[in-house]
Amino acid sequence: MSIMIPEMEFVDRSSRSIRYLEHGWPTELCRWHAHEEYELHLITATRGKAFVGDYIGDFKAGDLFMTGPNLPHNWITDQVYSKSVPIRDMLVQFSHDSIEKLVEGFPEFSQVLQMLQQAQSGIHFEGFNPTFARGHMESIRDNRGGERILAFIRFLVRLNEHAEKKTLSVIKLIQPEGGSKQAKISLVVDHINRNFDEEFSVGDAADMAGMTKVTFSRNFQAVTGHSFVEFVNRVRVGQACSMLYATDDTITTICHQAGFNNVANFNRNFLKVKGVTPSQYRETARRDLAPTAEKRA
Repeated sequence: MSIMIPEMEFVDRSSRSIRYLEHGWPTELCRWHAHEEYELHLITATRGKAFVGDYIGDFKAGDLFMTGPNLPHNWITDQVYSKSVPIRDMLVQFSHDSIEKLVEGFPEFSQVLQMLQQAQSGIHFEGFNPTFARGHMESIRDNRGGERILAFIRFLVRLNEHAEKKTLSVIKLIQPEGGSKQAKISLVVDHINRNFDEEFSVGDAADMAGMTKVTFSRNFQAVTGHSFVEFVNRVRVGQACSMLYATDDTITTICHQAGFNNVANFNRNFLKVKGVTPSQYRETARRDLAPTAEKRA
């Protein structure tokens, strides 16, 4: 069984730079899938479970999300909603190239690229006014040509100004870019993501970044928002989530494959990061994401 592998969706943008969609519930469009485009996703009705990368959390009407390229996602409405809903989702899909070209012509929009980098891991715009969000979506839906693009850009600017952006998935954690300090930390982050199961101490990381341990630890915390040890454990937990999704390996086996030395430490860190135990995470993911004959019917 492998439910970690999402269905890949191809979005034809040959005649348009953005794509607007809306759909109800239930629908075959709601499935575990990924695509090359970014997606702005507004839930307009129902509540349930959001799945973004390795993140599992609750959603409700009015919640607004952004997912990045090739980041698997799905929103599953609770079974208490027995009657169909005409519109549950309003969404816009757009490409990275389009925004990069916009920034090339108008550097004032460059900060939007930072938000898109965060979207590589998925964003929940906590506390964003749902009435405003729906108004922006309707403006994009109801306009055509240049007016539609202007409405879309206006929405992006407002989202970038919003302070409460919650990063969702541990997988594809943002890798900061910029000056020499950020670039050195990015090098370490990349190494951790690629070699999560190997021993890698803060001293090793400081040497890689060409800093003292004290300077490195301070800079790492400032750039990533986590201490070095916390970050390593979060990445390892994220990798363990993939294994819990995709394999039938035992918890003990996954613990060691993810780089943890013992199951107690693994369980403690998993619970801290995800809010559930590894076995509870696996049970939830398989129950709600696994394709079944009933769901396909």
